[in-house]
Amino acid sequence: MSRVRRSPLSVGPVRALEAVARHLNFRVAAEELHLTQSAVSRQIKSLEDELGAPLFVRGTRHVELTADGATLLRAVSPWLDRLDAAVRQIRQARGRRAVSVSTFASFATLWLIPRLIEFQKIHPDIDIRVSASDAFVDPDAGDAAETDAALRYCLPAQAPPGALRLFDELLTPAASPWLLERSRGGGPSLREPADLARHTLMEEDAAKPSSEFISWAYWLGTQGLPGLQPARWLYFNYTHQQVQAALAGQGVALARLALAVEALDRGELVEPFRHLHGTRVATPYAYWLVSATSGPVRSEVRQFCDWVAAEAAQTRRAIEARIAG
Repeated sequence: MSRVRRSPLSVGPVRALEAVARHLNFRVAAEELHLTQSAVSRQIKSLEDELGAPLFVRGTRHVELTADGATLLRAVSPWLDRLDAAVRQIRQARGRRAVSVSTFASFATLWLIPRLIEFQKIHPDIDIRVSASDAFVDPDAGDAAETDAALRYCLPAQAPPGALRLFDELLTPAASPWLLERSRGGGPSLREPADLARHTLMEEDAAKPSSEFISWAYWLGTQGLPGLQPARWLYFNYTHQQVQAALAGQGVALARLALAVEALDRGELVEPFRHLHGTRVATPYAYWLVSATSGPVRSEVRQFCDWVAAEAAQTRRAIEARIAG
């Protein structure tokens, strides 16, 4: 008869279980936990080995909880909530001020994280916790202490009451200056939208409500080229991956101007069609700051939100300067 193991479970694998079960996606869970996908897989495997039972059914395109996984999840979810609440209470009792921010991965990578060093210079006593998730998080829903502020991308009708509109969405083709120089030196031309047929285009490969508007098909349609096909496609899950590939000279990205304007101003990226009218295309989406409106707002949360609003104003001015130039 097999001996029942009685050793306690480690917190790391338990957090991995909760994240994967919530998203039913190992990649998304890994990004939320700031781990590699293989690391999360190893944690789940170690947990399954410890329990002697599979916790997930892993299909080619889907992940499902097993009955044993669901049983364990019901037990650990409230325990993790209590653990996180206790940690927050201890930190606050020791005088540490912290702000928990939820946003989506590309906004965190391209806009928020590069600016955080400035916030930390101004407020060195405030800790920042960034949680990257595509799921809309409302700080007024459920346990407001879990998320103090959310930076989101949605239609105006989807923004909750009190949300601050940071900036609108403009799409523009962007490429490495090396790619542009190559086109001038005898490589494939890149002077007008029709020239994209001889280049590699980076496309976001994700099923999202906004996909209709942030696709090359949408942009090309506005240029009167609905049937254009490039030399090849490169598909990525996230916008920031497209930008990174464009920086590396691997093709032309359809950049979100608000998230790429600094790279454009620094000359790390260029707009090949900047000289042509109508090649910066608006979408109905916008970027928003959402913070709790019910109950008292802690001073550190207010300071963070004021800072975000000021940084967003700088981004708007940078966009306006590029349009005017």
